[in-house]
Amino acid sequence: VQLQASGGGLVQAGGSLRLSCAASLRTFSGWVMGWFRQAPGKEREFVAEIFGSSGYTNYADSVLGRFTASRDRAKNTGYLQMNSLKPEDTAVYYCAARETSSRDWGYWGQGTQVTVSS
Repeated sequence: VQLQASGGGLVQAGGSLRLSCAASLRTFSGWVMGWFRQAPGKEREFVAEIFGSSGYTNYADSVLGRFTASRDRAKNTGYLQMNSLKPEDTAVYYCAARETSSRDWGYWGQGTQVTVSS
């Protein structure tokens, strides 16, 4: 499985960005797409995930209510809509994929930089 993330950039605090992650999957069914981020000097952390079949989502407390994960099954693409961005959201964002039956995020895309200025 190959994942291609895009959509990062520079935005002012309070602004919005949408990240995309195109997956080389025949179908999203049976897969979960996740979003992670890593800020300078910090460990990579979980941001959100979306189950491909049901659309069920989970979010880190730090982004709940501001970020929304979605997917387009026809395009095998996942999205992370990020609103009300804060400087502390600055990080390299990664998309990842795992099979629904696995806890192991076995597939990772390249990172995309998100910078939020104050």
